[in-house]
Amino acid sequence: MALIHRELVEERGWVSEDDFLHALNFCHFLPGPEAQQLATWVGWRLHEWRGGLAAGLLFVIPGAIIILGLSMLYAVAANLDWFEALFVGVKAAVLAIVLQALIRIAGRALNTHFKQALAIAAFAALFPFDLPFPVVILVAGGLGLAIARVQP
Repeated sequence: MALIHRELVEERGWVSEDDFLHALNFCHFLPGPEAQQLATWVGWRLHEWRGGLAAGLLFVIPGAIIILGLSMLYAVAANLDWFEALFVGVKAAVLAIVLQALIRIAGRALNTHFKQALAIAAFAALFPFDLPFPVVILVAGGLGLAIARVQP
């Protein structure tokens, strides 16, 4: 997400910061990967249905080819010690990239104390208390609507 944001908002200026965050929030409600949905939305926004189709396909196809190649490589070399160590290093790198993206997007989206508190409460409700995701979304949405009526 951080890479998409930097490319589309900061460098190219194809969408505004507010539009990006609104689209990202909407994509969180949809099932499936947010990055692919966001890329499809940007394609649609810029070039209607043809742009959305092209962006969606061009987002998925390279990753699918890479995953196919890596899975074939893993099937051949799965029992080699050096190969397992390589994949442990890749896992650590992916975790670092995900954490960096989380910090960048959260820094932009959680720009008020209420939003920060709501994000922490939602995290606590989902993980330590294991509440169902739809319940957390409905409660967070209701709180957001109530606060927006009091202080837009």
